[in-house]
Amino acid sequence: MTAGGPAPGRDETPEHRADRNWDELMQELRVMQTGTQILTGFLLAVAFQPRFSELDEVQRTLYVALVVGAATATVLALAPVGLHRLLFQKHRKPELVHVANRLVKADLVVIGAITVGVTALILDVALNRTAAVAAAIIGVIIVIVLWVALPLKLKGDPPDQDARDG
Repeated sequence: MTAGGPAPGRDETPEHRADRNWDELMQELRVMQTGTQILTGFLLAVAFQPRFSELDEVQRTLYVALVVGAATATVLALAPVGLHRLLFQKHRKPELVHVANRLVKADLVVIGAITVGVTALILDVALNRTAAVAAAIIGVIIVIVLWVALPLKLKGDPPDQDARDG
């Protein structure tokens, strides 16, 4: 692609491509934000439940780590918006998209860890530690398969004609 020329496979300028990529990132963040808010709300409510005092040291440590993780996920999800505000109308959209893409990927890692951790905490309290560890291992495998292995496989596959046409 030449500077100022259309991007490969699309009839768009680099500026239009950056705008499109930014819009796609913001849509992904909207989806992620909903799940993060639900998990964070659940975690914050747990501390105010009567049975919270019955958690053992491992459960409390996991709980605190999950709350910190939820706060981190929230900050990571909001960071691209803050960057956009600071760089608004400075003609830095391609750089902004690059940084926001990395932040979204980091946020996915944190959200995956929180999701697995919350599942483990619930099963540890409701059932036992063995069930919690088993669920955590299965959860990590599922996250790796769906969020890492599958995208890497699809990245290597050529796109089908229907996807390119519509």
